[in-house]
Amino acid sequence: MKTEIIKLLKHTDNYVSGQEICEQFGVSRTAVWKVMNQLKEEGYEIESVPKKGYRLLNEPDVLSKSELLSRVTTEWAGRTVYYFDETGSTNNDVRRLMSEGAPHGTLAVADKQTAGKGRRGRTWISPAGANIFMSLGLRPEISPDKASMLTLVMALAVCDAIRETTRTDAKIKWPNDIVVNGKKVCGMLTELEAELDCIHSVVVGIGINVNQTEFASEISQTATSLLIESGNKVLRALLVERVLHYFEKYYAEFMAGEDLSALREAYNERLVNLDKDVRVLDPKGEYDGIARGIDEQGQLLVEKDGETVKVYAGEVSVRGVYGYV
Repeated sequence: MKTEIIKLLKHTDNYVSGQEICEQFGVSRTAVWKVMNQLKEEGYEIESVPKKGYRLLNEPDVLSKSELLSRVTTEWAGRTVYYFDETGSTNNDVRRLMSEGAPHGTLAVADKQTAGKGRRGRTWISPAGANIFMSLGLRPEISPDKASMLTLVMALAVCDAIRETTRTDAKIKWPNDIVVNGKKVCGMLTELEAELDCIHSVVVGIGINVNQTEFASEISQTATSLLIESGNKVLRALLVERVLHYFEKYYAEFMAGEDLSALREAYNERLVNLDKDVRVLDPKGEYDGIARGIDEQGQLLVEKDGETVKVYAGEVSVRGVYGYV
């Protein structure tokens, strides 16, 4: 009922009478009053006027199961939601849930992570009240060797969601970092549970610096937030919903061909390093070249000494010759 009341308040310009809510949801006036008080405690600015009813004056930056579900417009992505005020890692949460039979599209969102994970074993700094820490569980019917491409599908979705909600020119740093004005605002980690010829689940974890205002000195030159770059506070639940919206759309296009052929052009248009000098940090030896976009498998095409080298993400990183991008 709480989710439905939030939806009703959001989609009504005028007052909603308590009696109307009672009749619509089959509950008592006391039950409605309790829900309204709960919402006020969570930060919703609700005006109560005798003989008129309730009206939502302002939407707060709230992350809760009810708030998230009140926004979801997708068919399957995020229809099953788990919210945590604090957790170790949303990736670990979803991996456990998927092993217990959770459905395709299961979403975990946390306000704070204490053991967030990044690519290549890095930690992800996870303060409370400002950012998005979310993981989406998938059960794609594809071969395990194709699962890594889902990270690029999510990168495209997150990039477009950030562009829409902040009006910034967000870009993708191959394979899955999202940057705004040359600094990182989002990182991802995809984890696979599979056998040789069968995927049990894929978990895509996303960490987005949304309303954070300060960064540790060691990362301040490469990391930023959407608030800092756009100048406006972002409603995190709205951004989560937009990520789910775009991911479901791009996922369908990916699954139709089981590769990135349908998304390659859009991805390359958003690639921050496209046709620029890059340095490939390969454990076998670093080298410089020119990034020419991705192929249908998500590998980065790097022009080196007149030849094209295909770079597979794995343990390889790519950055600009003179800095992060």
